[in-house]
Amino acid sequence: MNIADAKKALRVEARARRQTAHEAGAQGAAESVIANFMAAVPPPPGAAVGSYWPFETELDAGALLAHLHGLGHPCAVPAVAVADQPLAFRAWAPGDRLTTGRLGEPAPDPRAAEITPDILLVPLLAFDRRGYRLGFGGGYYDRTIAALGREGAVLAVGLAYAAQEVDEVPHDGHDARLDWVVTEREAIRTGN
Repeated sequence: MNIADAKKALRVEARARRQTAHEAGAQGAAESVIANFMAAVPPPPGAAVGSYWPFETELDAGALLAHLHGLGHPCAVPAVAVADQPLAFRAWAPGDRLTTGRLGEPAPDPRAAEITPDILLVPLLAFDRRGYRLGFGGGYYDRTIAALGREGAVLAVGLAYAAQEVDEVPHDGHDARLDWVVTEREAIRTGN
Protein backbone atom coordinates (compact mmCIF):
# COMPACT_ATOMS: atom_id res chain seq x y z
CA MET A 1 0.00 0.00 0.00
CA ASN A 2 1.41 3.41 -0.92
CA ILE A 3 1.52 6.40 1.48
CA ALA A 4 -1.57 8.10 -0.01
CA ASP A 5 -3.66 4.93 0.33
CA ALA A 6 -2.38 4.29 3.86
CA LYS A 7 -3.30 7.85 4.89
CA LYS A 8 -6.75 7.54 3.31
CA ALA A 9 -7.45 4.31 5.19
CA LEU A 10 -6.21 5.76 8.49
CA ARG A 11 -8.38 8.88 8.03
CA VAL A 12 -11.53 6.75 8.03
CA GLU A 13 -10.52 4.96 11.24
CA ALA A 14 -9.21 8.14 12.88
CA ARG A 15 -12.42 10.11 12.26
CA ALA A 16 -14.42 7.37 13.99
CA ARG A 17 -12.01 7.29 16.95
CA ARG A 18 -12.12 11.06 17.33
CA GLN A 19 -15.93 11.09 17.10
CA THR A 20 -16.17 8.51 19.91
CA ALA A 21 -13.71 10.40 22.11
CA HIS A 22 -15.51 13.69 21.46
CA GLU A 23 -18.88 12.23 22.43
CA ALA A 24 -17.37 10.73 25.59
CA GLY A 25 -16.23 13.99 27.14
CA ALA A 26 -15.30 16.98 25.05
CA GLN A 27 -15.76 19.60 27.81
CA GLY A 28 -13.68 17.79 30.41
CA ALA A 29 -11.00 17.10 27.82
CA ALA A 30 -10.61 20.79 26.93
CA GLU A 31 -10.14 21.71 30.60
CA SER A 32 -7.58 18.91 31.12
CA VAL A 33 -5.67 20.01 28.02
CA ILE A 34 -5.30 23.51 29.49
CA ALA A 35 -3.78 22.07 32.68
CA ASN A 36 -1.47 19.68 30.79
CA PHE A 37 -0.35 22.36 28.34
CA MET A 38 0.44 24.89 31.06
CA ALA A 39 2.36 22.30 33.12
CA ALA A 40 4.50 21.06 30.20
CA VAL A 41 4.68 23.86 27.61
CA PRO A 42 4.13 27.18 29.40
CA PRO A 43 4.66 29.92 26.81
CA PRO A 44 7.24 32.61 27.52
CA PRO A 45 5.83 36.07 28.27
CA GLY A 46 4.49 37.80 25.18
CA ALA A 47 4.70 34.74 22.92
CA ALA A 48 2.10 34.93 20.14
CA VAL A 49 -0.15 31.89 19.84
CA GLY A 50 -1.83 30.79 16.63
CA SER A 51 -4.53 28.18 16.96
CA TYR A 52 -7.10 26.39 14.89
CA TRP A 53 -10.70 27.01 15.84
CA PRO A 54 -12.48 23.69 16.50
CA PHE A 55 -14.30 22.25 13.52
CA GLU A 56 -16.54 19.18 13.61
CA THR A 57 -15.26 16.95 16.44
CA GLU A 58 -11.79 18.48 16.88
CA LEU A 59 -10.70 18.99 20.45
CA ASP A 60 -11.78 22.45 21.60
CA ALA A 61 -8.70 24.64 21.23
CA GLY A 62 -10.81 27.72 21.93
CA ALA A 63 -10.71 27.16 25.69
CA LEU A 64 -6.90 27.03 25.73
CA LEU A 65 -6.66 30.02 23.41
CA ALA A 66 -8.97 32.07 25.69
CA HIS A 67 -6.88 31.04 28.71
CA LEU A 68 -3.66 32.15 26.99
CA HIS A 69 -5.27 35.41 25.90
CA GLY A 70 -6.21 36.02 29.53
CA LEU A 71 -2.52 35.63 30.44
CA GLY A 72 -1.61 38.41 28.00
CA HIS A 73 -0.53 36.40 24.96
CA PRO A 74 -1.41 37.81 21.53
CA CYS A 75 -3.70 35.19 19.98
CA ALA A 76 -4.72 34.47 16.40
CA VAL A 77 -6.80 32.04 14.38
CA PRO A 78 -6.05 30.89 10.83
CA ALA A 79 -7.47 31.86 7.51
CA VAL A 80 -6.93 30.23 4.14
CA ALA A 81 -5.74 33.34 2.32
CA VAL A 82 -4.54 31.56 -0.81
CA ALA A 83 -5.30 27.95 -1.79
CA ASP A 84 -2.41 25.52 -1.30
CA GLN A 85 -0.29 28.09 0.59
CA PRO A 86 0.57 28.47 4.29
CA LEU A 87 -2.21 29.77 6.51
CA ALA A 88 -2.44 33.42 7.54
CA PHE A 89 -3.16 34.10 11.21
CA ARG A 90 -5.32 37.03 12.25
CA ALA A 91 -5.76 38.53 15.70
CA TRP A 92 -8.45 37.00 17.91
CA ALA A 93 -9.81 37.80 21.36
CA PRO A 94 -12.58 36.11 23.36
CA GLY A 95 -15.93 37.31 22.08
CA ASP A 96 -14.72 37.96 18.53
CA ARG A 97 -17.13 36.67 15.91
CA LEU A 98 -15.80 34.25 13.36
CA THR A 99 -16.88 34.01 9.74
CA THR A 100 -16.93 31.06 7.37
CA GLY A 101 -13.67 30.59 5.49
CA ARG A 102 -12.93 29.47 1.94
CA LEU A 103 -13.10 25.79 2.87
CA GLY A 104 -16.10 26.08 5.20
CA GLU A 105 -13.91 26.39 8.30
CA PRO A 106 -14.38 28.96 11.08
CA ALA A 107 -12.22 31.95 10.11
CA PRO A 108 -11.26 35.31 11.61
CA ASP A 109 -12.44 38.69 10.46
CA PRO A 110 -10.37 39.39 7.32
CA ARG A 111 -9.79 42.95 8.58
CA ALA A 112 -8.10 41.75 11.81
CA ALA A 113 -4.36 42.33 12.13
CA GLU A 114 -2.09 39.55 10.90
CA ILE A 115 0.04 37.90 13.61
CA THR A 116 3.03 35.57 13.19
CA PRO A 117 2.73 32.83 15.84
CA ASP A 118 5.61 31.74 18.05
CA ILE A 119 3.50 28.78 19.17
CA LEU A 120 1.16 26.98 16.82
CA LEU A 121 -1.71 24.82 18.14
CA VAL A 122 -2.41 22.23 15.46
CA PRO A 123 -5.51 20.06 14.83
CA LEU A 124 -5.26 16.44 13.78
CA LEU A 125 -7.06 13.20 13.13
CA ALA A 126 -4.28 10.90 14.41
CA PHE A 127 -0.79 11.26 15.88
CA ASP A 128 2.16 9.13 16.89
CA ARG A 129 4.86 9.68 19.51
CA ARG A 130 7.45 10.59 16.89
CA GLY A 131 5.46 13.77 16.18
CA TYR A 132 3.80 12.82 12.93
CA ARG A 133 0.17 13.80 12.53
CA LEU A 134 -2.57 12.96 10.11
CA GLY A 135 -4.75 15.88 9.09
CA PHE A 136 -7.57 16.31 6.60
CA GLY A 137 -5.15 15.98 3.69
CA GLY A 138 -4.93 19.54 2.40
CA GLY A 139 -1.38 20.08 3.67
CA TYR A 140 -2.15 23.53 5.08
CA TYR A 141 -0.60 22.91 8.50
CA ASP A 142 2.43 21.11 7.03
CA ARG A 143 3.10 24.13 4.78
CA THR A 144 2.45 26.54 7.65
CA ILE A 145 4.82 24.78 10.08
CA ALA A 146 7.52 24.69 7.40
CA ALA A 147 7.05 28.37 6.49
CA LEU A 148 7.05 29.52 10.12
CA GLY A 149 10.18 27.45 10.73
CA ARG A 150 11.95 29.23 7.89
CA GLU A 151 11.02 32.60 9.45
CA GLY A 152 12.36 31.61 12.89
CA ALA A 153 11.61 29.22 15.70
CA VAL A 154 8.03 28.03 16.04
CA LEU A 155 6.79 25.49 18.56
CA ALA A 156 4.23 23.19 16.92
CA VAL A 157 1.85 21.60 19.44
CA GLY A 158 -0.84 19.14 18.39
CA LEU A 159 -4.03 19.07 20.46
CA ALA A 160 -5.90 15.78 20.51
CA TYR A 161 -7.87 13.26 22.47
CA ALA A 162 -5.66 10.46 23.80
CA ALA A 163 -7.73 8.00 21.76
CA GLN A 164 -6.35 9.58 18.57
CA GLU A 165 -2.88 8.12 19.19
CA VAL A 166 -1.72 5.40 16.79
CA ASP A 167 1.50 3.41 16.65
CA GLU A 168 2.66 5.02 13.42
CA VAL A 169 1.27 7.71 11.14
CA PRO A 170 2.16 7.14 7.48
CA HIS A 171 4.34 10.05 6.35
CA ASP A 172 6.61 11.34 3.64
CA GLY A 173 9.00 14.27 3.18
CA HIS A 174 6.17 16.83 3.05
CA ASP A 175 4.81 15.97 6.49
CA ALA A 176 5.94 18.39 9.22
CA ARG A 177 6.52 16.95 12.68
CA LEU A 178 5.06 18.30 15.90
CA ASP A 179 7.24 19.23 18.87
CA TRP A 180 4.54 18.27 21.38
CA VAL A 181 1.13 16.63 21.48
CA VAL A 182 -1.13 17.55 24.39
CA THR A 183 -4.12 15.37 25.24
CA GLU A 184 -6.55 15.21 28.13
CA ARG A 185 -4.25 12.59 29.73
CA GLU A 186 -0.74 13.93 29.17
CA ALA A 187 1.66 16.18 27.34
CA ILE A 188 3.96 14.21 25.03
CA ARG A 189 7.32 15.59 23.93
CA THR A 190 7.71 13.92 20.58
CA GLY A 191 10.77 12.21 19.16
CA ASN A 192 12.00 15.21 17.16
